[in-house]
Formats: sequence, structure tokens, C-alpha cells
Amino acid sequence: MPLPSSSSSRPLLNSLKTNPARSIHVPHFPRHSRVLPGPPSLVASTTNSNAHPHSVSQIRSITSSATFSISPIPCNSALGEGKCIRTAAALIIGDEILNGKTLDRNSNYFAKYCFENGIKLKRIEVVADKEEEIVEASRRMVREYDFVITSGGIGPTHDDITYAALAKAFGQGLVHHGETIRRMDEMYRHRPWVNSQNSQQEEAFRRMALFPEHAEVIYVGRDIWVPVVRLEGKLCVFPGIPALFQKMLDGLKPFLPLPPRDERPLRLQVFTERPESIIAPYLTSLQSRLGSCGVQVGSYPVIGQGVFVSLIGRENGPIGKDGTGREVYLRDIAREVELEIAGQVVTEEEVAKKKEEARVRATRNPSTMAAAQVGAGINVSIAAQVHRHQSQAQHHQAHSS
Repeated sequence: MPLPSSSSSRPLLNSLKTNPARSIHVPHFPRHSRVLPGPPSLVASTTNSNAHPHSVSQIRSITSSATFSISPIPCNSALGEGKCIRTAAALIIGDEILNGKTLDRNSNYFAKYCFENGIKLKRIEVVADKEEEIVEASRRMVREYDFVITSGGIGPTHDDITYAALAKAFGQGLVHHGETIRRMDEMYRHRPWVNSQNSQQEEAFRRMALFPEHAEVIYVGRDIWVPVVRLEGKLCVFPGIPALFQKMLDGLKPFLPLPPRDERPLRLQVFTERPESIIAPYLTSLQSRLGSCGVQVGSYPVIGQGVFVSLIGRENGPIGKDGTGREVYLRDIAREVELEIAGQVVTEEEVAKKKEEARVRATRNPSTMAAAQVGAGINVSIAAQVHRHQSQAQHHQAHSS
């Protein structure tokens, strides 16, 4: 498609135009309670996968030195033949997130995951350990988005209610999953506490394998007994431990109908030492020119360092054509932005380095950085007012004529 016209003096820019049981407590199940048989192909079979450097001790209780088999990958998309995931949402569950005890790292990792795989993450929502909140949010998200993940609330304690709440949300009962219990027993059988459990402790232990009865159970790691539980073909349940969440999300990738590689986005970042208020009018006009071409323009200041201008567009293929009919790519726009704001394209590593430098500087001299932040805010505010007055004047002039 042709790019919108522009009055910029730059040669290129000039021509560019995301069960039913009411009670959450699970009663003790006698030995004759209903147990779902696991798939016969899922047999225990030693490898150590690369764990996240943080929380290695956290995932020891769920990962194993024994090796389990991975679930077979289905031939057809859960969304329907020929369909792929376009939109996603994350439901983060836990009082500890809302009261500040725990820092949520999972939604950030999921956002990066979606971006890298060409999925538009449309919503991230945090809810308390309340059945009614989980039920309402999960139903709404499944209705509105192609891929939904939940994080947290699947452990053995009284406040781990995710499986039960989701079962209620989608009209299902809760049943113990045989293959998951077998994997749990296989992993824990050498632990000294296993044979000394009383009935209540054993009930809590097996609670971690109590799933909605019609859910898919997907084993994504050879050294992880806990599966990804999927409901309605699109809602996937994950643990809240960041290292395990990341490992399992990565392992789920082959099971997802992802967009084609040529539809995935590219992000280029241009760094400038100019104040954000100076480049703000230019970025506004740039976004207005490129918005119809699917290019997103963002501005992200790092106090005491400068500003990162983010350009997001297609990774492969042109974003449009210039006035001469020549195809224009996102890298062409980045070169023009470099000239316009006296900046340069930087890598993700360089972005991280500058942010770390700013963090260290703020730690050493917080008063100076606070003053710089206030000054930057004033400059941006003034620039916004100037731009608004200019727009109003142009609007009035257009109507007067």
C-alpha cells in the first residue's frame, strides 16, 4: 500500500505517506475415588535441562533427575483447521502479587514470548485468590482471545484454587489424573517424607494432580512432572514459580498454532541524547504518517541518559512504497529517524547497558536523578502544550478559511 504523504524536509520521509463445587476445599478422596487413566504412551523413561539461573532450588521439587516422555504433538490446531493464534491474554493469580510480597515476572516474560512469536498480547490482568474473580476473568478472556495463560495457584495449599475455579468456570468436575500421579510418585519415591505422610498430607500432595475432568493434559518437559493443563482449546494453566513458568512456556511452543514466521514483527531502537520534549513533535508527525502502514512509534526516556525511540513493523517485507514507487522497509525509516533526531540504531544489549548505567547512577546520586526526572517531566509537559496549541491553531485556521 502507498505510504501517506508528508511535508517533512527529509527526502525519504517527504515521500512516505492479548466444579461445579461451590467449596474450594477438596475433601479426602478414598482409594476408590475416580481417577483418570493417563495415556498409555506416557511412560517414565536422565537428563538435566538448563534451569533459569534464579530459583534453581525452587524448581527442584517439581523437576526430576528421571526422564519422562513428552506428550505427542496434535496434528490439528485447537482453534480450527488452518487457524493460528493472533491475540493473547495473561491472567496472573495470587494475593501475594496484589499485596506486594511477590514481584510478577511471568507477565513480562509472556509479553516477550508473544512479541517474538508474532502474537498480539492484548491484556494482562491480576486477580486475587478468589473463586468468583478467577471464574469471571477466565470466561471473559477465553471468549475474547485466541490464547490465554494463567499463572499461579496450583500448589497443595488451601489458597491454591486455580484448578477448582477453572473447573467451575467451564462447567466441569474435578478428577485426579492418573498419569500425573504416577509421575509425581516416580519423582518423589526416594524422598524420606513420602512414606510418613498422614491422610491429610497425602490428600494435599495429590491435590496437585486434581484437574478439570475434560481438560487436555500436556507434558512439555522430560524432567518436569507437572503438565500444562489446557481448557477450551486455548486456556493454559501454568505454575507461578518464574523459572518453571518460563521453562514450561518455552516447552509448550511446539503445541501452539503460531503465526507464520514472515508475519512476525521487528523492533528497531534509535537512541538519542536529545531531550524527549525536543523530539516529541517530530515523533507525533512520524506516527501519523506511518500508523496506517502498521508501524508503531514509541518514545522511552532513560533519565540521565537520553531517549530510546522504538519502531515496530514487519520483520520481512516492505511497509509500503515511497513517492517514486520504491519499496520502503522498516530499516529505511530507522535511518531517517537517526538523521532527524541525531541518534543511532542500538542493539538490545546496548539498550540494557544504558538502562543499567542509569540505574547505578540513580543509586549513587538519587537527588540529582530526581531533579533530572522532574525537569524532563516539565519539558515533556511544555512540549505537549505547545503541540496542542499548534494543533488548535491549525484547526481554527482550516475552518476559518
